[in-house]
Amino acid sequence: MDLDLRYFDGCPHWRTAEERLRQALATSGQTDVEVTYRKVTSPEEAERLSFRGSPTILVGGRDPNASESAPVGFACRIYQTEAGAEGAPSVAQLSRAVRA
Repeated sequence: MDLDLRYFDGCPHWRTAEERLRQALATSGQTDVEVTYRKVTSPEEAERLSFRGSPTILVGGRDPNASESAPVGFACRIYQTEAGAEGAPSVAQLSRAVRA
């Protein structure tokens, strides 16, 4: 399984996303999966990558938490989780994504 965590340095939530992703992998028994980190460094790169905001987690090259109409940009991202709006997907959301 390919996992990419895309972020930019000014985002305060990408470390939370990383921690939750590790928890989701551990919960699903996939502790040997390697996560690739990609720092997005400019609005132009965000546009080129179709970056939907920081943090973005791609599972097999697909963003399980975004629709095709979600905006692209060099910005922080908000996720709708079971607990409401948060800066990173929940462990449950990530667990479902890595099991699919």
